[in-house]
Amino acid sequence: MNTLYLNTAYWAPVSYYTAMYRHGGAVIEQYDSYIKQTYRNRCKIVAAQGVQLLTVPVEKPSTPHALMRDIRISDHGNWRHLHASAIASAYGSSPFYEYYADDINHFYEQRYDFLLDYNMAQIECVCSWLGIELDVVRSESFVERDTTNIVDLRDAIHPKHPNESLIAPYVPQPYYQVFAAKHGFVADASILDLLCNMGNEALLVLAGRR
Repeated sequence: MNTLYLNTAYWAPVSYYTAMYRHGGAVIEQYDSYIKQTYRNRCKIVAAQGVQLLTVPVEKPSTPHALMRDIRISDHGNWRHLHASAIASAYGSSPFYEYYADDINHFYEQRYDFLLDYNMAQIECVCSWLGIELDVVRSESFVERDTTNIVDLRDAIHPKHPNESLIAPYVPQPYYQVFAAKHGFVADASILDLLCNMGNEALLVLAGRR
């Protein structure tokens, strides 16, 4: 099987984990340039009022094309409390939030210096919740996009292009959502949405077997 390449992502969307699960892992690019307004530092949750984007503030890079591995998390504002509160508000009434709440809150109590480390720790945590082992590693150098024997989804999964992000065969299957009666099914939300609503049945969604 060809090697999957992905950008790093903050509480990455379901399509991201669908791709990783079906490939048995991924290489997470750390030598690309940091780009604003991407899933690198934001996630999409589904709250009572609809879709809500949560963004991790980062320190201004010292160079115009700073590498992703060098991007530091900013302590500006009260974002940790705001994110934890938003997630609790969105999923507090979901069937499985209470099973994950302590671990989720841990990510807002512990300090991480680098965004990449933060996101990689979340992948490890999600795999632990699901009881799966994925071969997820950081890139050792930048691999060009036209390289053979790789599946290149770097920058393919993007919050500003949600429909284009749903790339066959990685299209997530519909599943139960707390606010579906109000908003309809919201595709490709954060993996937190899938887990809090479906628990371990999330694996069936990632496998496309629901």
